Amino acid sequence: MIRLKVRKAKVSRIKRERRPRAPRPVHTEAQDIADLAAFGYQPELGRSLGRFSSFAAGFSYLSILTGTTQTFFLGYGLGGPAFFWTWPLVFLGQFTVALCFAELATHYPLAGGVYQWSKHTTGGRLGWLAGWIFLGCLIVSLVAVTLALQSTLPQLIPALQVVGDSNTPADAAKNAVLLGLGLVGFSTVINALGVKLMARLNNFGVFTELLGATILIGLLFFLAKRGPEVVLIGSKSVHPFGAFLAASLSASYVMYGFDTAGTLAEETRNPRRTAPRAILWALGSAATFGILLVLAGLMAANNLDGIELTSPSGGLTSIVMDRLGGTVGRLFLAVIALAITVCALAVHTGAVRLIFAMARDNVLPGSRFLSVVNGPLQIPARAAGVVGLIAAALLLMNLGQPKIIELAASVSIVWANLAYLMVTVPLLLQRFKGWPAENEAGSEFRLGRWGLPLNLIAVVWGIGLVVNVAWPRAEIYGDGWAVRYAPMVSTFILIVSGLVVHAFRPQIVLRRGVES
Repeated sequence: MIRLKVRKAKVSRIKRERRPRAPRPVHTEAQDIADLAAFGYQPELGRSLGRFSSFAAGFSYLSILTGTTQTFFLGYGLGGPAFFWTWPLVFLGQFTVALCFAELATHYPLAGGVYQWSKHTTGGRLGWLAGWIFLGCLIVSLVAVTLALQSTLPQLIPALQVVGDSNTPADAAKNAVLLGLGLVGFSTVINALGVKLMARLNNFGVFTELLGATILIGLLFFLAKRGPEVVLIGSKSVHPFGAFLAASLSASYVMYGFDTAGTLAEETRNPRRTAPRAILWALGSAATFGILLVLAGLMAANNLDGIELTSPSGGLTSIVMDRLGGTVGRLFLAVIALAITVCALAVHTGAVRLIFAMARDNVLPGSRFLSVVNGPLQIPARAAGVVGLIAAALLLMNLGQPKIIELAASVSIVWANLAYLMVTVPLLLQRFKGWPAENEAGSEFRLGRWGLPLNLIAVVWGIGLVVNVAWPRAEIYGDGWAVRYAPMVSTFILIVSGLVVHAFRPQIVLRRGVES
């Protein structure tokens, strides 16, 4: 007993004598400039984004209200209520990728994200192709996001169904293109006016989306007509496992783009610390809201056998309007429309920063033109205009295509995760060689001994995701071979065109003395 008291006295004395932890040194803009100079770059972009803005950029890209509204009908139509389980599954897989990206973001806090991370883990050889594929993904994603307006605006304002009837697939597809063109134009103007304006609109949109999603989930749970056991009702397909895999396209479409905080690193204060956390918080928050929203929607739906749940113009929005109705339902549709708008802004912003990062390395056609930064606004405005023009052209090329939403969504998923593999695979090889070194900069976020197994899971997951989404399923893409194989064919064309452009580009020396 006496010994025990003596030990307790020693422990308490040690606790009293322990010095308080020294406060974290204040990070300065001069440190960010010096950090950037160490990679061989000059500060050209305005560094004005804080922690919330960095998180908001990634969250608005994921945009739970946009993605869930746009693809709920597809997941439910293929997998039934049990498609709910694809959400936690996809989250766990993508979170391993996000952890790898968070570690890379603290080591390479540079504009361009995926391009820079792949470039620095491969010595530049694969980085260019990763950047090229991801650029294609971002532009197609912008097209896909703008098409989501069709699922909200005509129900909110019937006059905005300019072409025919929204219940007719061909008319809905044409009207979606018209609405998309308007949003692309708006996004181009905002992105050409500077990151501060974009960030303010984005922050407001994300705050509104978080608040709106929280209230919506609460109301749907309150109006529930059945219990959570609804998620155990499987697909009526004769191949339930295949239907489940196909239904995962819904969650897969939402949960990519979490790398956006890394793409905006050169416009973020203290990016080595801010960007990794923003990446993880963006994905974690979007997944949590998405899982709850899908569950709440399934529990609140009046009729699980209703055809409106499997209609592109229905899905989750039909549940919202049916259960909340009138003024309240329209209010939430307005919030969803706002979420779609800021999502388009975030995707456009990511594409502009990627073009700028590659152009200043002189690896894109017209690099001298695209790398110009508007002095007063500190924004690559020319790149913003080029992204807008390409997106508008793609929309017009698909005018009247009834499967345009499914095609754009699947192609963007395949290209994004293929580019992610061009980061996680070489990173895994570098880990076998001892990366990261103990004395290497980037100690703000480290996976330590968990890095290797998590990286391995991320690679296996990424391969499976790409194969699953690209698989030519008639249920998703239709019966015609041209649309069924569109993801595969378009990916092949993108890679070949990238290799051709790469073959004729000027020989350059990549930053930090790594030759291409």
